[in-house]
Amino acid sequence: MVRDPRAGTLRAMFAHPRTRAVSLLLAASLVCAAPARAQGAARDTTSRVEQLQGEAKALAPLFKTPLVRDFLAAVPMLPGVQPRTVYRDSARTSAWSARQAEQLPDSVRSRLVPRVLDEKFYYDTRYGSPLAYARALEVVGQNGVKSVRGLRVADFGCGMLGQLRLLAENGATTIGVDVDPLLPALYAEPGDQGPVGAGSVTLATGQWPATDAMRKAVGEGIDLFISKNTLKNGYLHPAEQVDPRMLVHLGVSDSEFVAALARCVKKGGRVLIYNLCPAPAPPGKPYIPWADGRCPFPREMWAAAGFKVVEFDRDDSPAARAMGHALGWDQGDGGMKLDTDLFATWSLFQRR
Repeated sequence: MVRDPRAGTLRAMFAHPRTRAVSLLLAASLVCAAPARAQGAARDTTSRVEQLQGEAKALAPLFKTPLVRDFLAAVPMLPGVQPRTVYRDSARTSAWSARQAEQLPDSVRSRLVPRVLDEKFYYDTRYGSPLAYARALEVVGQNGVKSVRGLRVADFGCGMLGQLRLLAENGATTIGVDVDPLLPALYAEPGDQGPVGAGSVTLATGQWPATDAMRKAVGEGIDLFISKNTLKNGYLHPAEQVDPRMLVHLGVSDSEFVAALARCVKKGGRVLIYNLCPAPAPPGKPYIPWADGRCPFPREMWAAAGFKVVEFDRDDSPAARAMGHALGWDQGDGGMKLDTDLFATWSLFQRR
């Protein structure tokens, strides 16, 4: 297991399951898996926003579409964030912001566990740089989306809001969909959600499309529906039996999920499934569900739901590796061997 010292554990970037239990399970395991900083290494005091600006400059030569150039150009608009405290219950199934916790009865609040989260966690949470969305957006930009201004964009399994803030700065109405109860507590301060730049950011917390509340929260008329590192074949259809907490449970059947996408996405709108993956486990080692990044839904299911299959399971590993190098994933002690450790696959569908 390897770690990018600036972007968090790379396993977290590959393993992005959106079930509450597995999200919490991985959060604990990632801390244990991350290798220690080299002895004597100087502590980087650069703010995360400044680091993201540096990452944007490093990434810029790799991308040609106006969509991604605008995305990276918005990075200087990201605000600095002071450390904030969130409170968790002992089971880690619920979370409250400091303001929300103040409203709880003393008998409840006294049993909560506080956690101070800094600017790095605000932008990266458990999953690394939000700028790793650049390659997925480049795919969309190469397939007809020149700008997000005026578009409704949903991110399924968003994990954080930094990428949505950047899209909102460019005029998108963005909706981050996630089941992690920590996120609404983390993003509860004024300015975290609501109007951002020429667009807006909204977090929808729950299991979409399994509940009426989540279907209403996400709504319809979506122009671009993105899933990055969440809708993986290994998460939905593992080749071997694994702990259910390591899988993604949609709450509906595969066909019902794709049908819900057809209702959610407007005619002409697009659905992109983009997955970064590690190498599969060698023979004799435990199966890695998140290493199988193929689309979990067959072509025929998309066609039956009213989608045109633009691309299906297209390999994007060389471009993903170039992005990983620009982000420094192969640097430092334990850096990735990108040619053998990093793979990427994408599928793109357009509503007829």
